[in-house]
Amino acid sequence: MDFSHSVRSQGYQDRLNAFMDEQVYPAESVAETQRAAAGSEATAILKELKKVARRQELWNLFLPGDEWGAGLTNVEYAPLAEIMGRSIELAPEATNCSAPDTGNMEVLVDFGTEEQKQRWLVPLLNGEIRSCFAMTEPAVASSDPRNLEASAVRNGNEYVINGTKWWTTGAMSSDCKIAIFMGVTNPDAPPKGRYSMILVPMDTPGVRVERDLSVFGFHERGGHGEVSFNDVRVPTANVIANEGDGYMIAQARLGPGRIHHCMRVIGMAERAFDLMVARAKERTAFGGRIADQGLVQDWIAEARWRLEQARLLVLRTAWLLDTVGNRAARREISAIKVVAPRTALWVIDHAIQVFGGAGVAQDVPLARMYAMARTLRIADGPDEVHNMVIARREIG
Repeated sequence: MDFSHSVRSQGYQDRLNAFMDEQVYPAESVAETQRAAAGSEATAILKELKKVARRQELWNLFLPGDEWGAGLTNVEYAPLAEIMGRSIELAPEATNCSAPDTGNMEVLVDFGTEEQKQRWLVPLLNGEIRSCFAMTEPAVASSDPRNLEASAVRNGNEYVINGTKWWTTGAMSSDCKIAIFMGVTNPDAPPKGRYSMILVPMDTPGVRVERDLSVFGFHERGGHGEVSFNDVRVPTANVIANEGDGYMIAQARLGPGRIHHCMRVIGMAERAFDLMVARAKERTAFGGRIADQGLVQDWIAEARWRLEQARLLVLRTAWLLDTVGNRAARREISAIKVVAPRTALWVIDHAIQVFGGAGVAQDVPLARMYAMARTLRIADGPDEVHNMVIARREIG
């Protein structure tokens, strides 16, 4: 097996690393200062980073087709997502490669009509607007999509939409202009045919952003909105693909998206690892460097092999997506979704321990990293569901 990167991917890695060193890392402290005033909106420094990234053609790198994006395969893009994950709050959005926009753009590329692409995909690709994905519901266990209750009832040439969604990432920001809503269009159909995905402009009457949900007390750029839909009317032309295709589209959307999430969280964990090693080398306790303590050396060694194992599994899964497709790689997709966040949490937790009190304070990013990584054990399906998928495949 060839473990080397393609010439094209390596070229992007070199350019992206230079962008990180010269632009992103120096901007982090500025962004932190500006974030308090900006709230859910983009900070001035983030807007500037977007301009630089676009000039340097580090833009829309996630799309595999060369019509809309850079034309990279999943294997080629995976290491780029890892690099971006090292500055998770700036780099992905600065390069127009941040969730949920990436998944929503992929849906429009693969399933959108020409009219839908021109109205919504092109502005998203240009970074002129942002989007959100309205699927999870507060009243039911949304890990089982059969529980979804929000409805889209056809009435002539319109859908009438009702329901409440939450964890609609990005909905709090004024630049979020479009939601992909997943709701029940035929409750009597078999489970996988009950749902449809429908484009709902955020300024449609009846759409109301109720509140922002924090993550361990942290509020993120764009927020995580709880959004109510009360007799919202949109044209039937806003349905994506066909009525009843919502489940199928969701499965197609989540394959590459999970690769992106997992590689970004590995990049975040690598940043935590670097912080842990530097801290252990510079601090002394009980007559010597923390790095000379056998227990800490065990942590550093274990963090390294855990990260290498997780990365190899994600890259193999990316290769399978490129060669045999999402369906054939379903077991591996579920596996990385469990392994990568758990690996990151282990590394970040031990980095916090090495930092001591500073590790849980705001002067270093570890507490925020931990919150983000812990969320990934729930987002895009909880660990238990992914383990169920793996076990069922093995049992046959």
